[in-house]
Amino acid sequence: MLARANRIVRADDYRNTVRRGRKSGTAHSVVYVRRRDDDLVRFGFIVAKTVGNAVARNTVRRRLKHVCHDILPTVPPGTDVVVRALPGSLDVPWSTLLRDISGVVDKVVGQ
Repeated sequence: MLARANRIVRADDYRNTVRRGRKSGTAHSVVYVRRRDDDLVRFGFIVAKTVGNAVARNTVRRRLKHVCHDILPTVPPGTDVVVRALPGSLDVPWSTLLRDISGVVDKVVGQ
C-alpha cells in the first residue's frame, strides 16, 4: 500500500489542503489537491461516520489507499491530495473509484 512518506499524517497538513487546495467532486467523493514546494506526493483520507460503521469506513479507506497507490506515478511531485469519501462509496465498484479519483486528480493538477 502507500508508504508512510506518501501519507498525510499531520492535522495541519489536512487542514491546509482542504482549506487552500482546489476542490472537485464526484458522486462518491470530494477530492482536494494542493501544490507544495517539495518532491513528495502525499495522500490523505477522510471517511466520516456517515459512510457507515467502523468496518465499512475501514473498508472504504483501504480501497481509497489502493486507488491512490495505483495513481501515485501519475501525480506530479509536490502534490497533496485529500480524498473525502461520501455516503454510498462502499457500494461503488473499485474500477469506478479508480476512474473517478484519477480523473479528478488529472483535471485539478492540469489546471
